[in-house]
Amino acid sequence: MVPSLTAEGPREECGVFGIYAPGHEVSRLCYFALYALQHRGQESAGIAAAERGGEIITRRELGLVSQVFSENDLRTLGGDLAIGHVRYSTTGATAWENSQPVQRFRGERGAQRDLALGHNGNLTNSLALQERLSQEGVTLRSSSDSELIAALLAAASPADLGTAAAAVIGELEGAFSVVAMDREQVVAFRDPYGFRPLVLGRLGKEGWCVASESCALDIIGARLVREVSPGEVVVLDGDGVRSIQAAPPRPAFCIFEYIYFARPDSVMGGKRLQAVRGRMGEELWREAPVAADLVVAVPDSGNAAARGLARAAGLPQDDGFVKNRYVARTFIEPGEELRRRGLRLKFNPIPEVVEGRRLVVVDDSIVRGNTTRQIVGMLREAGAREVHLRISAPPIRHPCFYGIDMSTREEMVAHNRTVAEVAREVGADSLHYLSLEGLYRAVGVSPRHHCDACFSGNYPLAVKGRLPTKDALARRQLARL
Repeated sequence: MVPSLTAEGPREECGVFGIYAPGHEVSRLCYFALYALQHRGQESAGIAAAERGGEIITRRELGLVSQVFSENDLRTLGGDLAIGHVRYSTTGATAWENSQPVQRFRGERGAQRDLALGHNGNLTNSLALQERLSQEGVTLRSSSDSELIAALLAAASPADLGTAAAAVIGELEGAFSVVAMDREQVVAFRDPYGFRPLVLGRLGKEGWCVASESCALDIIGARLVREVSPGEVVVLDGDGVRSIQAAPPRPAFCIFEYIYFARPDSVMGGKRLQAVRGRMGEELWREAPVAADLVVAVPDSGNAAARGLARAAGLPQDDGFVKNRYVARTFIEPGEELRRRGLRLKFNPIPEVVEGRRLVVVDDSIVRGNTTRQIVGMLREAGAREVHLRISAPPIRHPCFYGIDMSTREEMVAHNRTVAEVAREVGADSLHYLSLEGLYRAVGVSPRHHCDACFSGNYPLAVKGRLPTKDALARRQLARL
């Protein structure tokens, strides 16, 4: 069982990277790019690489990037082109079979080519695709919707991988930013809504790469060129970069990327996220000032917004907590004694900082409220006089169907509760969420081109029937055995 203190917030989805760069150590560059994207998924990591025209070799395993790959692995994964993936499961169980990149081999049922593929997102028509492939006799080895994309792409008739990807986009529904490779090319493509991020970068004079975030380009010395457009396929090969606009763009980029998911040093929509999050804090103070002595961030997700709020308020800011940054997941039950004493696995308050003070506590979001309740309780035990919560996102009241694990409506503390009721539920003296209008002012983008369904309930892409939950595909497969 995972203690609630480690499992509160929205879960990152996945990170992808692809590179075509003859003359470079592509697997090593891929390793460090994935290292920069580790925040997007900590369950598994993988790299597939090949010499141009040669066999694709894949190494994937459960664990962090630094745990999965050794120097010997990187030497084995030599070549001219490579793709990589870090995973947090939004569909499919946490198992080695669901780690990525997934591979399909020419000669498998319906497969026209060897390929490897990594995917960030969530298909909303995965059950229908699985039924169709099953009827066609295609065998799937995992319960991940990413293998469905790989199977379709491997079976597509065009000989060129980029043209095949353009043909497959029309069969997919939902959120997908995909990197794939055969023996000759790396391709990357994005769903027509552009829910999940994907950027194009240049390495030296002839190398090209794609990544979920620009921070992955920074770490390997590549230059950010532009974002991959919604509905676009980009092909990286010996001729450079080729673009195919495979579907009309209908932009609905996930607004939560700006708030939380992406690294603060990444650039999205031409904006550095550290600065954007600081403006969220400034907007928070303008919307809900309060008599207070000190601003405290919930590390690390609230840091930038707390600095912005403190600037706008003219209040001092200090570290009210020490965060244990080595906490990932624990499978050890704390036991009744530690539960009674209040397990402080992730945060430990500093009484000398908070005692006797009226605190403005800043965080990025509240989902179920478990961690927030414990944080407020710990601050009061440490002597805080008042605790005023300021959240740099609107209330989360609706689930995400496009690749983010945000729990069900019933589990969300803001579902069917007023803000005052949520404040009482978590034990705060006051609570203010950043308004949706304030969020868009801070980011400086138009609501017309973004998805804010987790806040508003306005879904840009209709969901037909029941969505697969994290283990739904696995259960359906097991039912057939």
